[in-house]
Amino acid sequence: MSPFCHPVSSQQGNYEFYISLLMQLHQQNPNQGYDALALHASERSRARSLLELLTEANADIRQGVEPQLVEQERTLQQQLDAIEKRRVELLSGNHTPQQATAIEQEREQLLSQYQDIQTKIRTTSPRYAALTQPEPLTLEEIQQQVLDEDTLLLQYSLGSERSYLWAVSKTGINSYELPPAAEIETAAKQFYELLKTPGFQLEDTRGTIGVENVKANKSVSQLSQMLLAPVAEELGNKRLLIVGDGALQYVPFSALPLPETSGEDVVPLLANNEIVNLPSATTLGIIRQEQATRKTAPKTIAILADPVFSSDDERVKSSKQQIDSSLQQQLLDRSAREADIGVWKRLPGTRTEAEAIMALVPDSERVHGFDFAANREMITNPELSNYRIIHLATHGLLNSTNPELSGVVLSLFDEQGDSQNGFLRLHDVFNLNLPAELVVLSACQTGLGQEVKGEGLVGLTRGFMYAGSPRVLVSLWNVSDAATAEMMKRFYRNMLQEGLSATAALRAAQLEMQQETQWKAPYYWAAFTLQGEWK
Repeated sequence: MSPFCHPVSSQQGNYEFYISLLMQLHQQNPNQGYDALALHASERSRARSLLELLTEANADIRQGVEPQLVEQERTLQQQLDAIEKRRVELLSGNHTPQQATAIEQEREQLLSQYQDIQTKIRTTSPRYAALTQPEPLTLEEIQQQVLDEDTLLLQYSLGSERSYLWAVSKTGINSYELPPAAEIETAAKQFYELLKTPGFQLEDTRGTIGVENVKANKSVSQLSQMLLAPVAEELGNKRLLIVGDGALQYVPFSALPLPETSGEDVVPLLANNEIVNLPSATTLGIIRQEQATRKTAPKTIAILADPVFSSDDERVKSSKQQIDSSLQQQLLDRSAREADIGVWKRLPGTRTEAEAIMALVPDSERVHGFDFAANREMITNPELSNYRIIHLATHGLLNSTNPELSGVVLSLFDEQGDSQNGFLRLHDVFNLNLPAELVVLSACQTGLGQEVKGEGLVGLTRGFMYAGSPRVLVSLWNVSDAATAEMMKRFYRNMLQEGLSATAALRAAQLEMQQETQWKAPYYWAAFTLQGEWK
């Protein structure tokens, strides 16, 4: 039984109702702190949806906790469930007061043991407890532990009747009512689809205005009006921490035009602001607690690139075709179908990308796995904990329909041509031990289905954070090989040679590319987003 199997019904509807109620109370009594309570409820709902996702993924998380404590917790959970059932049966039938007292005492005793175990887990395994017994940060804690003077948190919560935005600075909070989720998500999906088109430009340059372009730019400015216009006055040149919701998890805010700019003079948000994404504000608080006591890894980078996905690949020496109908392969194929990928194609550009990065780092500071060596064995090797950066140049899957199928695809064949499990699924990621400074997933893709659950992206990034990395750089769609190699070369140069932080290095690389005609379209630069710690 998974530790996440406390009977969890999907409570997102309840949270939505509660947040809406608190925000209506806030409108009637603006000085009573109801907006702060609503923000806290939004944080709690995020922790809850991650728990639900882990339950669906049957995640048996062993990393970061003593196995015997988990065993004791489970046993007590089962005993509590059993006694609850006996208690209901007893009290609903004929019983004596002594029987009632006896069962109450037995229940109290078990409950007390259960609470003791939970406390023990909290003290010995804070990382595991933060996941399974989440305690979301309050407004004051977010202001003290997460924000500084130059940083603004923009937290969105989408609801069926109305949505909300909280803008939180070091010293204050403002809240805004936004249109219903359906309206925002429709515009967000249109924006996402446009950005995935290499020909789409943010600017309306005269002479190219076709009907389609006008329609496209209208949907982009609508989204910008909904998400940024209410808070435009507060943005300045601040660093923006974006906590999205639903389809907004997949929108690169860097490419959203500033609300008052349009036509030829359009200015993307990236021009004025450094942008960081977070699964929740609480996540950053948790990351910082863990980082406080950690030593920095001695070496620079480990790179996995250009794995072997098919038995038809010329690198497979043996011609024997393996028919693999294993469950892993079926899940992988299903995930590929849902993300509209079909078969897993080789990514030859990832080798070029990896070689460009390797050229910036001395031999002794790096390790790489190409071809068959880019496999599960390498990513689970304890040696990887010696590297500050883990770069995975391979298919990453952000499944927005069934988030529990999200993962990373490594070599699916060995050198003999035998098929092997190369899918690193969500629960595998949570069980990795990667105390890196940064994990880069440079070839992720996602298919935004009818019902978009942001947890596909959140689950995977949160998994790498749980595995030990405070920062995860993810691509939101599959960018062309040449552009990815170009972006990564610039990003790593800014970070390793110019000494910039990961967020500043990414922004500088994106601004450089955006200035050059060849890479000007947001398709080339906007897909890359940084999740987690900006410092």
